[in-house]
Amino acid sequence: MGEALAQARLAGESGDVPVGALVVGPTGEALGVGRNLREEQGDPTAHAEVVAIRAAASSLGTWRLDGCTLVVTLEPCLMCAGALLQARIPRLVLGAWDAKAGATGSQWDVVRDARIGSKVEVISGVRGAESAALLAAFFEARR
Repeated sequence: MGEALAQARLAGESGDVPVGALVVGPTGEALGVGRNLREEQGDPTAHAEVVAIRAAASSLGTWRLDGCTLVVTLEPCLMCAGALLQARIPRLVLGAWDAKAGATGSQWDVVRDARIGSKVEVISGVRGAESAALLAAFFEARR
């Protein structure tokens, strides 16, 4: 989560919502890192999770990220939860919950929906206060 938080800080410094992510391989190696790049790249899909998943898939040379873990500072949205499922990532570690748009346990629970058939293990609250504080400071500065 330390690397994801570092990525979140970089996103905030460049004017993006401070969210960072990391895909960790089965043996603990970092396969892909990401941060929100929507503002920087003008791309609505450039969420931290998608950036990290793309980097990990490129690193492994396959879209199947079986056995990997996605670590992210903020609960994934619907798009990112879908990407997590599509990449076959079985484990999610998140910092802060997203009460407005979270799709892995707060507003929706797409990754554990029985109709989909996939079951992603969700571990929440890892350095959650630190993740939430980054977001709160970012939005407070813009009010």
